[in-house]
Amino acid sequence: MKKLILHVPHAATSLPSKEGYIVNVKKIQQEITKLTDWYTDDLFHSETDEMIVAPFSRIFCDVERFENDADEIMSKVGMGVLYERFDDNELLRALTAELREEVIQNYYRPHHNALTLAVQTQLDLEGSCLIVDCHSFPSTPLLKGIDQSSSRPDFNIGTDTFHTPQVLIDRAVAYFNDKKYSLDIDWPYRGTIVPMSFYKKDKRVQSIMLEVNRKLYLKEPGKEKSENYAATKEIVQGFLREMKTIN
Repeated sequence: MKKLILHVPHAATSLPSKEGYIVNVKKIQQEITKLTDWYTDDLFHSETDEMIVAPFSRIFCDVERFENDADEIMSKVGMGVLYERFDDNELLRALTAELREEVIQNYYRPHHNALTLAVQTQLDLEGSCLIVDCHSFPSTPLLKGIDQSSSRPDFNIGTDTFHTPQVLIDRAVAYFNDKKYSLDIDWPYRGTIVPMSFYKKDKRVQSIMLEVNRKLYLKEPGKEKSENYAATKEIVQGFLREMKTIN
């Protein structure tokens, strides 16, 4: 079986620095609870694959966003690579050019360098690699969610026209159909991560995103695991096993 690269960007809750934050700690913690992809580091956990896990909260630095705000659609609502506003649009923190550069230099770029190195190492060893971008999503859309439909699937795969071969999509669809779970493609979330060094340049780098509806494993809107947690984890692990069998 091939070795996957599992990218887990939104499971952590820590804020390495409080600089710039201008609201009370309680509201910040509530936002972390709301936006964290809870337990995705465990749901997707693997002892045999390469795991690249961001160790800080997305409200500190969102490694899934483009570094340049001009390239990032969510920067228009204050939720670019460095969040400046809450989901309810209240001001979260005041950013200076110096603070932005410090976070980008010390947190964002090292994370992406690690992902790039993992991809290059796998290419050198095997001649190809498959990234699985590991996420979860709330059953009720965030206030700033691009898609506001409340009828959300159990699972969502995100694709890229260059880096996601049709066979990955077909096998994902067949897998979730067989397990009797609903699945949508590029809805309510679209796309999947690829390091910029390879983006739209190297088809040997394949990528697919899996988003898990939190209603399957959490007692929403909080972070407490539900009685279906173990069953949901097994479904996720089965998806990973399925991806590893694709040549």
